[in-house]
Amino acid sequence: MTSTAQPPPVSGAREAHPDHLGHVIFITAAAAMGGFLFGYDSSVINGAVEAIRDRYDIGSGTLAQVIAIALIGCAVGAATAGRIADRIGRIRCMQIAAVLFTVSAVGSCVPFALWDLAFWRVIGGFAIGMASVIGPAYIAEVSPPAYRGRLASFQQAAIVIGIAVSQLVNYGILQFADGEQRGEIGGLEAWQWMLGVMVVPAVLYGLLSFVIPESPRFLISVGRTDRAKEVLREVEGHSVDLDARVAEIDLAMRSEHKSTFKDLLGSRFGFLPIVWVGIGLSVFQQLVGINVAFYYSSTLWQSVGIDPTDSFLYSFTTSIINIVGTVIAMVFVDRVGRRPLALIGSAGMAIALAFEAWAFSADLVDGKLPTTQGVVALVAAHVFVLFFALSWGVVVWVFLGEMFPNRIRAAALGVAASAQWIANWAITASFPSLSDWNLSGTYVIYTAFAVLSIPFVLRYVKETKGKALEEMG
Repeated sequence: MTSTAQPPPVSGAREAHPDHLGHVIFITAAAAMGGFLFGYDSSVINGAVEAIRDRYDIGSGTLAQVIAIALIGCAVGAATAGRIADRIGRIRCMQIAAVLFTVSAVGSCVPFALWDLAFWRVIGGFAIGMASVIGPAYIAEVSPPAYRGRLASFQQAAIVIGIAVSQLVNYGILQFADGEQRGEIGGLEAWQWMLGVMVVPAVLYGLLSFVIPESPRFLISVGRTDRAKEVLREVEGHSVDLDARVAEIDLAMRSEHKSTFKDLLGSRFGFLPIVWVGIGLSVFQQLVGINVAFYYSSTLWQSVGIDPTDSFLYSFTTSIINIVGTVIAMVFVDRVGRRPLALIGSAGMAIALAFEAWAFSADLVDGKLPTTQGVVALVAAHVFVLFFALSWGVVVWVFLGEMFPNRIRAAALGVAASAQWIANWAITASFPSLSDWNLSGTYVIYTAFAVLSIPFVLRYVKETKGKALEEMG
């Protein structure tokens, strides 16, 4: 879902192993709580969509804007988090995000009207954007080089687990409300509880941020060298030459090229070709309609006659499939390569989406899909998520972290990530109206993008497996 460029390991630390790996894992897991909240807050709205439509008596266009408006906050949060973290530190940035997640959860739980529900969604989106940047950056900076790759995967794992837990919580709350999204529980409607429960992991994230250390890289940048040495000793062990490590980190920071937007411009077509390839990867990742599965799946299943309780259950099983696919990608991305996984994923998604389009083309009988089409639609939806998760869900971020030359990596990653948020917004905002127009036709569009991603990868995307970052040109 998101990531950030990781600083390359310095020579003096490559063989260092932590004396207390359990402590390092705890620090990494605490930071990855931001990823958990990223996944949770992104997808928890799935359970509230139809209740919000009914509560405020709004049409598909307005509903789509309320759902998608959080992505504006995501884009702003992602764009500003890096600078905030450089000014006040990674830990303070996490604490700000935790406060925003908490405030968003409470506000979304007890909105006065539609407009302030939308406002709290934007606040939550800002926190998501911050978490999407600060988590991977912090983990990369505190991880011992020998373990950095495995520890970095905590963020992506936390995101998909957050998605699954949000759907499980929604399903559980629906059970307490007798299957009614607007059923009352303790004076509030079920959908309000769904949005409000996020306050629990948000508060936990904030508390954990007080017990993990600041990044050594930031401490060195603000002159707190002694504290930086203490943290390095905690995470890299007692055998490390701390003075040499501090000197290496300081030298690396001083010699870094701060890439700017101007560095991305070419003589033709605006951006450099490699930047356009990064943008293309980001956009294709979203235009296959993956976030329809995480934002609207309950609504989708109810629209073809599946009762709310079952629709919530299928949303949960889909999120479990997402976890399985992500694990598969983590296992194979360094074995079979990035391009093969992307191509396998594109082909699998195209076939699954085509079957969904066929199933949704059937006329409803008594408000339901015919049995055959209903089964096909459910199976195809799960297959689609599986192929996305084992390929584009992980591979795109691996590509974006590796494919750009060192001198433009940070700026190019920022542009590609922004393109992804914009494409995410376009799909999220358009789905309700498109599905009202023609649900099958909507899935034909997603199928077309999955098919087009195949020649795009074959023609423009180069394999990065096994190449040093310095080799990218």
